[in-house]
Amino acid sequence: MMDENTQWRAQTYALIASLLASAPDQELLRNIAEIEVNEPDSPMGKLWLQLIDAAKHSEITALEDEYQSLFIGVTHGELIPYGSYYQTGFLMEEPLAELRTDLVKLGLERQEDTAEPEDHIAAQCDAMRLILSAQGTPVISDHEFFSKHLKPWIEQFFHDLSVTKEVSFYQAVGKFCLGFSKLEKMVYL
Repeated sequence: MMDENTQWRAQTYALIASLLASAPDQELLRNIAEIEVNEPDSPMGKLWLQLIDAAKHSEITALEDEYQSLFIGVTHGELIPYGSYYQTGFLMEEPLAELRTDLVKLGLERQEDTAEPEDHIAAQCDAMRLILSAQGTPVISDHEFFSKHLKPWIEQFFHDLSVTKEVSFYQAVGKFCLGFSKLEKMVYL
């Protein structure tokens, strides 16, 4: 059985993965809006409150437009949410190959109905969720996975997301994720 902190981290990775895989639906927004923050004056508590407020004041159609503009666009979105791109400036590079090797070791494989490469930020956050939630000791620890595959680029990506223009919900998501990623980095010092 996992401890409360590990469970919170796994659930937070699940939330981040959901928010970055696609625009949130009404149920996800409602679930975020109903979160109770135990320590509202803490740095992370303040970020939770901002995210909750953004969820309460967002409309589905506007969020779909935000997501489209940020991550998809005509040729590509304002942000390119892939580890390879953030680390090398190109898609489908060495960081993706290394990630695929580790995913195979973990017994995780790309779903056939998924068009995105495995180094998409949502997929990597979901992999962290799975590692943290695993029964027993995974072949690759959460520390190793985070250090190899997320630490080199996650803060820069979330910073870029937090300063995007004209996308208030995803700015709040970026700020929340940036705060969380900084906490995660401290866990693995």
